[in-house]
This record gives sequence, structure tokens and C-alpha cells, in this order.
Amino acid sequence: MGSTYLKSDSQTIWSRNANRVGNKSRNLVEDATSATPTEVRRGSKVIVIHPGSRWLRIGRACDVNPVSIPNVIARKAKGPVPDRIYREGVSRPRRGRERGQPSVVAQSGDEYAVSLASDDPFDTKVAAITVSLRDRMRFYKLRVTANAASIASTFNEQFKPEIIPETNDPFRIHWVDTPEEDFIVGEKALQLSDPTSLGYVVRWPLSGPVFNTRDYPSNQLILSDLETILRTVLKERLNIEESSYKVCPILPKYPPPDPMKLQEYSVVLVIPDFYDRFYVHDFVRLLLSNMGFKQLCAQQESLAATYGAGISNACVVDMGAVTTSIACVDDGLVISDTRMSLNMGGDDITEFLYVLLEKISFPYRDIDLARSYDWSVMEDLKARLCTLAEGDVALNLYDFVVRRPGKPTEKYGLRAYDEIILAPMCLFEPRAIEFDRKRAGFRPVSMPDVTDEIVEQTSDHISQAMMISTQHLLPSAIPSAMVHPEPQPSLPASGSQTPAVNETLPASTSEPNGTVSAVAPKNEKAEGADATSTTNDETKKDDPVPSTSNATEITGGEGTADAPMEITDTEEVENKPVAVTVTAPAAGQPPQPAPPIQPQVFPGGFTIDVAFEASKLPLDVAIFNSARAAGGDDKIRKYLQAVLVIGGTALVPGMAHALESRLQAIATPLVPNMEKVQIIPPPKDVDPKVLAWKGAAVLGKMDGVSDLWVTVEDWDVFGMRALKERCFYL
Repeated sequence: MGSTYLKSDSQTIWSRNANRVGNKSRNLVEDATSATPTEVRRGSKVIVIHPGSRWLRIGRACDVNPVSIPNVIARKAKGPVPDRIYREGVSRPRRGRERGQPSVVAQSGDEYAVSLASDDPFDTKVAAITVSLRDRMRFYKLRVTANAASIASTFNEQFKPEIIPETNDPFRIHWVDTPEEDFIVGEKALQLSDPTSLGYVVRWPLSGPVFNTRDYPSNQLILSDLETILRTVLKERLNIEESSYKVCPILPKYPPPDPMKLQEYSVVLVIPDFYDRFYVHDFVRLLLSNMGFKQLCAQQESLAATYGAGISNACVVDMGAVTTSIACVDDGLVISDTRMSLNMGGDDITEFLYVLLEKISFPYRDIDLARSYDWSVMEDLKARLCTLAEGDVALNLYDFVVRRPGKPTEKYGLRAYDEIILAPMCLFEPRAIEFDRKRAGFRPVSMPDVTDEIVEQTSDHISQAMMISTQHLLPSAIPSAMVHPEPQPSLPASGSQTPAVNETLPASTSEPNGTVSAVAPKNEKAEGADATSTTNDETKKDDPVPSTSNATEITGGEGTADAPMEITDTEEVENKPVAVTVTAPAAGQPPQPAPPIQPQVFPGGFTIDVAFEASKLPLDVAIFNSARAAGGDDKIRKYLQAVLVIGGTALVPGMAHALESRLQAIATPLVPNMEKVQIIPPPKDVDPKVLAWKGAAVLGKMDGVSDLWVTVEDWDVFGMRALKERCFYL
């Protein structure tokens, strides 16, 4: 009873480790020579790593900009190399359809009216997005060019490329034809002339906020490739490698000069907002145990972005290549209930742009997105053509250059009309994205029989913002305490008590024949959830932007734009979830015994995959639901007036205005005294793609980071509990 064991901070292992490190430092100072040591720049011994699905950004905390390389590796295969395939994530037109046939046909009476060109489900989806665009063009009094699709298709069909001699091409690529290395990393891996014939397998280790388990047979291969990429970049670009010399026994105080030892560096790791615990565990173990960094600090992307922008409160929207992450930051802490992860990003815009250009007879006939140089062609077109400003829609002439190994450089001409704005609009109208197909083939990183020392919580798998977004899909039998674990923000007096922004989504998944589906049907309005923002637009009075698809009938078609949206693709999707149905007995018949099939239970005890269903929301709806999960009306107004948009997709022209107008349309009728929604631009001369890295670099140079370091000894003793003690997000 009178013991003082472990009752003071000085007796904890953290204090003992700090004392041991301090003693080592003092001994080194005493053994140092009398020469005056050179001053070390703050942050020069801290490496900041921000891994992404397409780009890896890494550099010292004192650097102005990080080293950005493609996060890809090509390894020499021992056996036959399989052919490269491109996994489609966007709807495609019906097979066998001729190129150049438009998806919509203009009407003679009203230039803004749209009519379906065929009964193809793809045309129905494109028509609904086009109707939303035409409504905005009508409000801004922008003229619509009649028969623009046929004019552009005729020009593209007849265009012949111009051959550019190699001597006149200043940006020619030196293709790798005879590689000798066992592995190739970064840009050089994408410059292999033909990886299949050369015997190389090209893989991307990460896919959004998780490991790319679809292309790798085991998790250990993923970690091995990540370690190889990191070691190669540190050695070749930053001149940092693992020390390999041994101290000379004759002159122990004068070892060979090797100031760039990996063991002397600390590392700041930027992790996703909505992270997988096993992803963080394996990454930290890779950096501390395998690579041997001195100590580590892990911080979430949204928090790092606020450090980089110099603000303390914001709703951070990180628009990456594969996923879009949303989270609200309050005074240096990410609010866990506001986190959302949308399964769409810049790659979907690139692929959708390719599909739309193919509809107007894209002049480059041999394009194959599975080839790296063809993908780079579409990426270049996306960066130069795509816009979200309705005033930029015009029948313009563009050019692009195709560089292929073993062939001369070709310069093409291209005419396009509204394809340049329909492609990025898929973020707000995601009905064209095949979410089931995008997640097919992925396997879980963790095993169900493997547990962690930290008890898992429901918030590890789903957040309050996700539950708000999927309440319309939850069965009525779910107790309200499970659906609403925390008080909901107040709504205006005129509104109902149903969740905001979900009032126009399907009220339930009941079907006309009396069956109740346990999973949301594919291609339902919940998948695009575009009707969410549109009906909110219908109730607004003072918003400067018209409703996007309320009462938007497709003239000449069958019914409204929402009716054809229920058409499902006939193509079978791999690993598609199976709906469990319970059929009601017909009148006059005795009730049938229930089948002995139990519905699948997802994380949190729900009968639907809440995180997956919430990942289908439009961008503007997801941002509003994230702000709603932060608290009441004051919180909503607070975060909607400080929306920080970062990531490569944020560079699309007109993105800020498109988000402001749509968020204003949702918030004005639902939040009392709602002022103007504001999109915070990144600081001057700062690329939004590297803002999260720069914020982590700022953290690595602060004095307060000394309390957040996790050493190798701490990791060996505590494991993930070390991060829980030192960080605030576990």
C-alpha cells in the first residue's frame, strides 16, 4: 500500500529511454575532438515520408520541396510474365457499338434539353450528368453548341497525325530496352519499352489508403517492394543509406567518413485519416525494425495539411489518385467521427475522360491504358483539358503528342466539347463509376483470428459521418442507439428529423414484390447519391446555382432521368456481394419457414457494409455529412467556411467554385443563418499536391515533436501501444 513503484513519471519506460539517450549524447560530446562542430540545420536529420498510391513524396524536413517519384517498382520475374491488363473502374458503352455515336442528342426546341441516343445504360448515365451540366449552363446563360458531338467526331475521325523527327523533339524519352538490374524503381520503371517481353513485372504497392493486395500474392512481398523503393530513393536521391563500415581496431576514434547513416535519422510518417491498423503496424515495423531508423512519429494527412496551411481548424479534403479523404480538424486534432473515405479520385477522371473521348472518335486509335506511355497521354490530356468552369465549355481544338518505344513521335489534333467538364463532374455525379468492380479482387490485410493488444473499437471501421450517410440503407430493426451513438446536430425547424442530405435517397431497400434486400442494389441512386444534392437544390431560394437534376426530365426518353438510372449492367462483377432476401408470404398461404441462411454481419454489427456504401457518395454530399458529424449548426457553419482542398485533383480549374456552389445549395436550406461557403486556397506558391508533406515537415522541425517520438526500443516493448501512448488517433 505504501509502495511508490511506477507512481512517478521518472519511473516509466519512456523516462528511462530518454535518460539513456541523453547519457549516450553526453558521452559522444565528451569523446568528441576539440574541433568546433558545424552547425546543423533544424530538420536536417528528420526524413518526412508521405506514401501515396501514385506518388511517393520523401525528403528532409529542412528541404523546400520533397522528392516526388512514381510509387512503382519493376522486378525481374523468374517465370513467364502475365500479360498486362487494365482493371476498369468506370462504366463502358455496350460492346459492339460503333465509335462516334453520341450518348445524347440535342432537341430542336430547347437548346438545353437532352434526349437519349439509345437504350444503352452507359448513355443513360452520361445523359443524367449532361442534364446537370445543362441546368448550370442555363442559369449562367451560356449558349450550347448544337450537334457539337457530331462535329467533333467527324473532325477526329478524319485527322491524320503529324510525324515529328526525333531530332526535333526536345522531350523525347530514352526508353529502357536492355535493363540489367533485378529491379527498377520510379520513372525508370515506367520507361521500360515492353516489360512483358523483357521479363519484368510492374506493380504499384499501394492502392489508396491500403496495401495493393489485388496484385500481390502475399503481404510480405508488398512490404519488400516498399522497402526496396524507400531504400533506393534514399540512396540515389538523398544520398542516405545504411551504414556498412566497421570501426577500425587500430584507430577506433577515427572511423571512415560516413555522415549519412540511416540509423541517425528520425522519420515522420504521414498516414491516412481513415487508416487500417494493420497498415500502420506493418509500415512502422518496416521503418523501425527493418530499415533501422532512429525513431518515428506518425501523423494523419488532414492534421499535416493544416500545419502546412498555417490554420488550426478546417475541413480538409484530400483528393488523391484513387481515393478522396475528408476529415475535420479542430485545434490540432482530427475529429474521428468526421472521417470519410470516398472510393474515387483522379484516376477515375482520367479513365472517364478516355471513355468520353472514345465516344467522339479519339484520333489515337491504338491507345491501351494498360501501357504506361498511353496512360501518360491521358494524364497529360486531363491536366490540360479538364475543367469545372462552365464558361470554358466550347468546341475547341487541342493537340497532344504520343511517344512510343521504337516508333517516331506523333502529334495529334483533337476536337472536344463538353467531355472536358463531364469527366471531372463524375466526382459530383458518381453514377458512372463501378464501385463493386473497383474493389473486386482485394483481400483483407488482417486475419480474423489475429488480435492486437489494443481493443478494437467500432470507430476503427466506421465513423459517425458514414452512418449519417447510410441511414437510409439500414434496416429498421437496427436499434437507434447503434445508428446514433452520439447526439445529432439540430436541423432547421422547417425540416424533418431525417438526416440532412439523405432526404431524397431511397427510403429503404424494400422491393415491390415484398422482398427486403440486405445490400444496396447496384447502380441505385444511393450509389451516385446525386439526387441528394439535387433535391436540396430544389428547396433553396437564394443560392446562385440552379438545381442540378431536380425535375430534370430527359425529353424524348422514358420518364425522368432518375428512372433509367435503375438499369443495371448485365456484366457479372467478380466478388460481388450477394444480397440476402427474405420473401413475404402471399395472401392466403401459410407462412413458409425461414431459410437457414444468416445475413452477413459487417463491422459494427450492421447488415450492410457501411464504409463501402458511404464511399459512393458525391463529393459535396460527403463534405456536408462530415461537417454534420462534428456537432451542431455552429460546427457545420464553422467547417463549411474553412474547407481546405488539397491533392493533385484539386488542381482542376474551377474546382473551388464548383464545390462552393454545390455546398451552398445543400447548406442554405438545412442550416439556419448559413453564410457563404468558403474554400481556403493553399498558401501562395505551394503546390496542393505537397501541402501535406510540407505540414509534416513543419511538425518535424517543431520542439514539441520530441514528445511524440517512438524509438526502436519502445516499439520492441510496446508495439502498437507505443503509438497509442505517443499519438492521439489510436
